[in-house]
Amino acid sequence: MSYVEAQARMDDSRLVDPLTVDLRNLNSLAKIMRQRRCERGALTLASAEVKFEIDSETHDPLDIGIYQIREANQMIEEFMLAANVSVAEKILKHFPLCSLLRRHPSPTKEMLEPLLRTASSIGLNLDVSSSKALAESLDNAKSNDPYFNKLIRILATRCMTQAVYFCSGDLTFSEYYHYGLAASLYTHFTSPIRRYADVVVHRLLAAALNIAKLPPIFQDGPQLTGIADNLNYRHRNAQMASRASVELHTHIYFKTRPTDTEARIVKIKANGFIVFVPKFGIEGPIYLTPKGDKGGDWVVDEVHQRVTKPGTNISYAILQTVRIHMEVVEPQPHRPKLQLTLI
Repeated sequence: MSYVEAQARMDDSRLVDPLTVDLRNLNSLAKIMRQRRCERGALTLASAEVKFEIDSETHDPLDIGIYQIREANQMIEEFMLAANVSVAEKILKHFPLCSLLRRHPSPTKEMLEPLLRTASSIGLNLDVSSSKALAESLDNAKSNDPYFNKLIRILATRCMTQAVYFCSGDLTFSEYYHYGLAASLYTHFTSPIRRYADVVVHRLLAAALNIAKLPPIFQDGPQLTGIADNLNYRHRNAQMASRASVELHTHIYFKTRPTDTEARIVKIKANGFIVFVPKFGIEGPIYLTPKGDKGGDWVVDEVHQRVTKPGTNISYAILQTVRIHMEVVEPQPHRPKLQLTLI
């Protein structure tokens, strides 16, 4: 059953069959679990995951937009998180020196500085002393702008460190902490069909339950450390490949579809700013001066996160809505790029 099908069942009040009732009960339980997790300090962040509708014959993109997160997605996520935590506890108990775990280091103050500057410029006070304090600050961020809270969470996500796999024998217990989930222990167990880390964890769990013998390679700390390092390397490569794929399909889509739309300023620069396009989940630069020029006639106010043209009333501020034109250009042969310009 897909997420869409599960959501449709839960939303259809006419359905009272056992499967639908079970889904609703699971969803109610997941909401309680989520609330408890948030009370412990888990962060609810946001990212703009782009989704393409692909032509079944040509494989060209027919439509582009942000992937919609439904209650059904969140329901499954809660049970997967609970399973991952439970398995992490089990394998660490049996293999304290050679368990494959996942941690999320806390962001440094320097990493959070861009978020704090942005928040301060719009009169928002964020407490970043802990994940719980930050989570509460983000929850309390109110605005008449319906997209405001999501934008702030997207900016917060970009200040975070990367979560990484590690061998339990390499670090102290206090270093196992997963900042984003506010979990003292965590691993990846639920997706062995698409992640090798989960396959390793399944083997550790099978050995802990006396279902199978643990392969010698997983009993050796240095070898498991090497596996963890390789997993982190491969994960970063997969992320870059995913971004490249999104970029390629974006170019194909907009090549024949020049578009005017609204965008939000998410970063001020010396020669312009970076915008995020909510409709398409796309981000890119807007240049106020020729590329390479460090500012020209424009002045950047770092404190208020604003760029202004002296002698005029023209200025652009962080999170401001602007109208832009999007089109694919080819400044060099066979090197297309998506160009964003102010209207």
